[in-house]
Amino acid sequence: MAKLSLGSTFSIFNSRHIRPPLAGCHVTKMTVADHHPSLEVVGGARDRFLPSLNTNLRLPYNPFPLIAWNRHVETIFASFFRSIPQVRLRRECLRVKDGGSIALDWVSGDHRRLPPDSPVLILLPGLTGGSQDSYVRHMLTKANGKGWRVVVFNSRGCGESPVTTPQFYSASFLGDTYEVVKHVGARYPEANLYAVGWSLGANILVRYLGQESHACPLSGAVSLCNPFNLVIADEDFHKGFNNVYDKALARALCKIFKKHALLFEDMGGEFNIPLAANAKSVRDFDEGLTRVSFGFKSVDDYYSNSSSCDSIKHVQRPLLCIQAENDPIAPSRAIPREDIEIMLAQENPNCMLIVTPKGGHLGWVAGAEASLGAPWTDPVVMDFLEYLERGASKTGKFSGDSEAVQRNSGELHHIEV
Repeated sequence: MAKLSLGSTFSIFNSRHIRPPLAGCHVTKMTVADHHPSLEVVGGARDRFLPSLNTNLRLPYNPFPLIAWNRHVETIFASFFRSIPQVRLRRECLRVKDGGSIALDWVSGDHRRLPPDSPVLILLPGLTGGSQDSYVRHMLTKANGKGWRVVVFNSRGCGESPVTTPQFYSASFLGDTYEVVKHVGARYPEANLYAVGWSLGANILVRYLGQESHACPLSGAVSLCNPFNLVIADEDFHKGFNNVYDKALARALCKIFKKHALLFEDMGGEFNIPLAANAKSVRDFDEGLTRVSFGFKSVDDYYSNSSSCDSIKHVQRPLLCIQAENDPIAPSRAIPREDIEIMLAQENPNCMLIVTPKGGHLGWVAGAEASLGAPWTDPVVMDFLEYLERGASKTGKFSGDSEAVQRNSGELHHIEV
């Protein structure tokens, strides 16, 4: 209940353009309306980033009528009826150190069309998502149209990515993210690297940012619909209509698993392969396979130790988080508002949070392109990223820590198909 009331308090303060008081911080009055009161905007980096977003944030958040009246209607509509931009992609398959495979989808022809110092944007889709998804395609075309080189990171088994070892990916595993960022950086050493993640992909991205901290080779990142606290997200997943999403994602996981079931035939120990193969919920799949694969004692242990809410305070790169207050899958009560606002008893200079009153999960059916076009978030994301790139261009490419570049420097094989 405390977290729920905290969210209400933030909305009240924002509507008056006052920052909410936090321990060790002074209340700062905002004499100019720097964002519309329909939006919650907080974070220690708020004053730093808001000027670049004023065009979009000074307008009211107006969800599309009839669709956005219900969070489930908006979520389902966006998933099934949002347009899917047609883009020719070139696939590159990476074989990583443990023998696993990752599929990277680049916009075809960009390696010839764009200069080598064009900024590179890495996209991390949600659970079972990939380059085929509408929200990914819209972000890809938006960034590419502005001269950005874009690559979709399809995790093991996702987006028809091959599975070559008896291991999928998880919220806890950052090894593939390290190798993808390292590989992309080596391919375009003159370019600044950025990343955008959605849902579970956002959770993985924020954990990566926190883990790398000062050594992170990314120049900035955006987190969208991040569940943040997987224990809370799991609790809500089993309530009411949310069971529909749980069962749908479980079916998607089972479908991927069954394509590669032969790899798992001889798995012993605590693995419960029949449970994973016939999972009725994401929790079943994680109990039968995921938590055992990654060495956790229980599913709750896995969720507790894989949540990105604990990573925010360690992020040392510009990070924009955008959430929907009514998200059924990424609950508002799980947002680590205080850590986004402060870090070690001081303002967090790297993070900013925007919470829209509606949007569902991966919906945001609002803005100039509603209802079938790009989500409301896309122009906000691009304004933020282009602001960072302009700053990076003036100060020179961020090189990160040399030790981080050398870490994980084992050979990375890749095949283009």
